[in-house]
Amino acid sequence: MFLEPAYTIDELITRCKVGERKAQELLYKQLASKMLGVCMRYATDRMEAEDMLQNGFIKLFNKLDDYRGDGAFEGWVRRIMVHTAIEYYRKHHKMIQIIDMAEISDEPSVNPAALENMSVKDLMNMIQQLSPGYRMVFNLYAIEGYSHKEIAGIVGITEGASKSQLSRARTILKDRVTKMEDKKYGYAG
Repeated sequence: MFLEPAYTIDELITRCKVGERKAQELLYKQLASKMLGVCMRYATDRMEAEDMLQNGFIKLFNKLDDYRGDGAFEGWVRRIMVHTAIEYYRKHHKMIQIIDMAEISDEPSVNPAALENMSVKDLMNMIQQLSPGYRMVFNLYAIEGYSHKEIAGIVGITEGASKSQLSRARTILKDRVTKMEDKKYGYAG
């Protein structure tokens, strides 16, 4: 059995920049599962996430010369994947529905113990079930760390709409967590 030689990320980047296919394959293998997780947060299903991932890697290899090594390479790749996923979404889906801030009621509080007892998989499933617009803004803000101003520019909505979408997504998620806990412990509600 032939084992692949082990390269550092920097060595793989250097080899990829000169177009070495084997280095591209190794870099893909090293990052694909994590980046598929990023794409899954924006996709409607796994097949769509895989398309986003492929498009993202094509973009990554085409833009590799732009990577200056200032920050973590994985963070740079993640940004490419997020932007690629959003571009894919814009191209293949209707854009985000905008809701008015007046529609939003006070957000219910969630028992901290409920979150401690919840698995990451359960929480990710709840996020995946949000409407595409809410999910996109929630992911960009809460998971990727973008500001509302940045989200507005990326998605093509106003800052107010971004804040509104995030607030509504949080309300929906809190309600689902509460319902899950109530069901788990048999509370009527």
